[in-house]
Amino acid sequence: MVVGLAAVDPGPYPAHHAPDGRRCSAYHRRPRRHCLTQRLVRTSQSAAWSSWGAGRRSEFSHGRQPPDSHTQHPWATQPYEWLDQPAQQRKARLTAEERRRIVADVIDDALDGVPAPAYRSGLLAATPDLPDDPTPDQLHAWNELASLVRDPEFRAALRRLAVYSARTAPGTPTPDGRSAADTRAAERVAALMHARAEAAVADGIAPDSPAAEPIVAELVAAWLPTQKAPPVEDPPPAEDGPAARTRLLEQLETVAEPLVARYWRLLCTATGRPAPPRWETAGAWTAAALRAHRTPVLVDRAAFGTPDPERVLYAYQRVVHAVGALVAQVRPADLARPTPCADWTVRELLDHMVWESLMVTSIAEGMPRTDHTADHLGDDPRAAFEESARAALAAFRSSGMTERTFGPYEAPGALLVQQVVVELLAHGWDLARALGAPTALAPEVAEETLAAARRIYGAAPRTEGGSFAPERPAPPGAAAADRLAAFLGREA
Repeated sequence: MVVGLAAVDPGPYPAHHAPDGRRCSAYHRRPRRHCLTQRLVRTSQSAAWSSWGAGRRSEFSHGRQPPDSHTQHPWATQPYEWLDQPAQQRKARLTAEERRRIVADVIDDALDGVPAPAYRSGLLAATPDLPDDPTPDQLHAWNELASLVRDPEFRAALRRLAVYSARTAPGTPTPDGRSAADTRAAERVAALMHARAEAAVADGIAPDSPAAEPIVAELVAAWLPTQKAPPVEDPPPAEDGPAARTRLLEQLETVAEPLVARYWRLLCTATGRPAPPRWETAGAWTAAALRAHRTPVLVDRAAFGTPDPERVLYAYQRVVHAVGALVAQVRPADLARPTPCADWTVRELLDHMVWESLMVTSIAEGMPRTDHTADHLGDDPRAAFEESARAALAAFRSSGMTERTFGPYEAPGALLVQQVVVELLAHGWDLARALGAPTALAPEVAEETLAAARRIYGAAPRTEGGSFAPERPAPPGAAAADRLAAFLGREA
């Protein structure tokens, strides 16, 4: 049974692969798709909104009375004619009950024939009550919300969530208080999921890396107790395993409805409720980790290895030098060229490489960045690349990063730097291919970088949402950089 949260808005998030499913070896990726909306763990109940909505409904007994049932309302004969009028005129004409009726009619139409009373009641409980003197932002949010509910795609999204709720949730909330308790438990699970995933991203833990498995296990263990009282035909899993992880992933993917998320966010603005936390990064990481780790396993800490800090820094310098020489060759006309890295142009590839150095620098300094969707190149890609690499090397040395550990599973800092070396060499290979340049990059460190990639990622599942496509064969006698590209799924 899925327990609801207040609205959570999805947005662009980093992902390992392009919208069509093709992968690249980077986690901090440009926007791909929406992955988590206003519900996380009980799509069926919307209980957080239900409890609030119940309090709001009590205002009827002390405020305006509902219009007489025989009164001709603005929507009675031409339901959307009022939307074509100026915003202030709409506000003046509509009472609180009329606004409720507009939304209720949409919900009734969208959910017609779907046996999901708990989901329906949760939606109806959270109808938009504007204050007596709304701010311009609140009025604008209501007008946008009223337009949104006209969209057939919005209604279809509501119906999809209701159908899922009918399949996985009981018909009515329990009257003995357990529903509210379940909601509070689910909210704690959601907060835990958000915190763990955000921390994993900040610590540079890829969702398909061995270090992600304990996080997935912790989240599934916390989530399982919230799965109560489902229909007999679709019982919840009793313990962690492929069924449980598939079920949780299904819930995350099912609620991926951007229009419904927009509805809840507009509702928050219109009613003056606090803005909900953003889930794009945490939701994306959690879904990708669940895809990659379908079966529980124990973490093999040997996969972390014990890289020599000074050798790792040397490898970083040599790879930056080799890739920097390629970056210096890029002309403005080259920026729009395609690359072997799924759906990225040369400019997007360069931006990502700069981001890699900026991100690991921020981790070393204890202030992880979150601006992965920003433009990190500006007007001078070469200067941006060189400056980000210089800053990263300086941060590695000044912070003692290579001698420290990071995250709840104490991943060695030298390992994080080594991952960046793998990333830069692989993407340097992509750039060389895009420019038609030789691909045998950094031969003095490429062999050990390939060995590090095999040690770190050799057991990583090659799944949707993961970092890499299936390994490809390298041609006989291929250079180490070419073999690295093939290992990471490129056609070498």
